[in-house]
Amino acid sequence: MKYISIIAAIGLALAATQAQKPAAAPRIEFRNDAKTATQTVMIDGKEAITYMHGSDLETTCFYPVRSPSGKLMTLKIADAKKKQSYPHHRSFWFTDKIRLEGGRDVNFYASYYGRLDKKDPKSPFRDRIRHVKFLPTEVLKDKPEARTGMKLIWEADRKTPYLDETRNMRIVALGKGQYFIDLTFTVTARYGDVKFTSDSVHYAWPYVRMHPQFSVDKGGTITNSQGGVNQKGTHNKTAVWIDCSGAVGGVTEGLAIFSHPDNDHPHKWLTRNYGCFGPRRIDKRSGNKNFVLKKGDSLKRRVGVLVHCGDAKTGQVAKRYKMYADGKL
Repeated sequence: MKYISIIAAIGLALAATQAQKPAAAPRIEFRNDAKTATQTVMIDGKEAITYMHGSDLETTCFYPVRSPSGKLMTLKIADAKKKQSYPHHRSFWFTDKIRLEGGRDVNFYASYYGRLDKKDPKSPFRDRIRHVKFLPTEVLKDKPEARTGMKLIWEADRKTPYLDETRNMRIVALGKGQYFIDLTFTVTARYGDVKFTSDSVHYAWPYVRMHPQFSVDKGGTITNSQGGVNQKGTHNKTAVWIDCSGAVGGVTEGLAIFSHPDNDHPHKWLTRNYGCFGPRRIDKRSGNKNFVLKKGDSLKRRVGVLVHCGDAKTGQVAKRYKMYADGKL
């Protein structure tokens, strides 16, 4: 009996010691697959977000974007048979309509509709945003954070460069499958003056097209930093962040986009109840306000992408935005 008591005491002591040990930090890794032309961010062995850059694409994009529980949060390509509108939407992507000095207008937002051979649905896309190379990756040892990046060219007629682009990504694992991405897009007019000619409707920097299962039409909720709700209360409204959350399979999760204080403010946002949203530029550089990026100059947009458990309130979106703005996330 005495020995049993001693063994039990040792077991309790070991259990207490283990309980005091902090949980291991989430592990981040990158998986590059040349065959599928993808770079996937893995967190604790599970897919979080994947960058697609195949030569058969009209634009690079991030797909899939997974929720903390592994659900699809975004739509890769709309299916007309399922009555999903706007087949040119690409999950999470960055495009615009521009004209290089001496060239034609190129609507990279709608380049899905322009192929070299209009009669051949498998013909290469005439205009494209082409992946050039990856920047070095880094996985930090002292905290759950990693970095990657890409070089791209916005290209007309598959040969004429209009803009150079650099994307820098910092990924932070937040635990419980949640993660945060600090993403900076920088476009440079290296080949001549570039005029931005997008209209007042079809642009955001960047866009997200949520999967229908997270849309307002399916019971989800769009919320902005000012308390506006859904398309009526958030579209073309000034804000610093927007969140789209919904319950799928009984589990509520969401995705928020943060506009970093380094961006020009105030600016408005595009939102749609079917699940598309993203930040605009400031009014003087907004749609229908054509402006010129002089040769050698650059434009930059820095955003945070928070994939979280719960809705905007329980997912602490406002708190996490402040952390981001203060350099603590």
